[in-house]
Amino acid sequence: MKTEQQYFEESKSMNEYMDAMSQLKEQSFAIYESFELPEDTAFIEKLKNANVHILAITEDWCGDAMINNPIIRKVAEAADVEIRTALRDADTDLIDRYLTNGGRAIPMYLILNEAGEVITTWGPRAPQLQQLVTDLRATLPDKEDPTFEDAQKAVYENMRGQYVNDSKLWSYVYEDFKNKVAAAI
Repeated sequence: MKTEQQYFEESKSMNEYMDAMSQLKEQSFAIYESFELPEDTAFIEKLKNANVHILAITEDWCGDAMINNPIIRKVAEAADVEIRTALRDADTDLIDRYLTNGGRAIPMYLILNEAGEVITTWGPRAPQLQQLVTDLRATLPDKEDPTFEDAQKAVYENMRGQYVNDSKLWSYVYEDFKNKVAAAI
């Protein structure tokens, strides 16, 4: 069985991954280009000095990856931390080690120390985004309802639109990631 460090070493950089995206690329780059890292030199310095690296388990069709990857990439760039990507569906052995409520929810970020050991994880969503998703899903009809599929598509389009256009959501991602990682390094 491969270690997390082996997955990291075999993976593309986040830059390469985003450049090669075939889905949600425009939206991801819109967030990346618009998100301004908060003036938070204490956290960035702490991260820079922690001698860590990040492995993101992701896929380019995922709306949560669309919002999280550009923000976590900006954090990593500011702290000069290498971030690479492993595709969830290419090898489910890795994501199966980091299930969320029994599911293969992504993205999942593994923070590895210099020895390649996972010291903490973050993902797939900040709590405020989870609440948004829960609230939007509550508006859906029953799965047996003939309108369910169309309603679900509309909800996901609405959610992706909010992810791209509401910078407050970006700050929730940043703050939750920062708090979780800062506590571990």
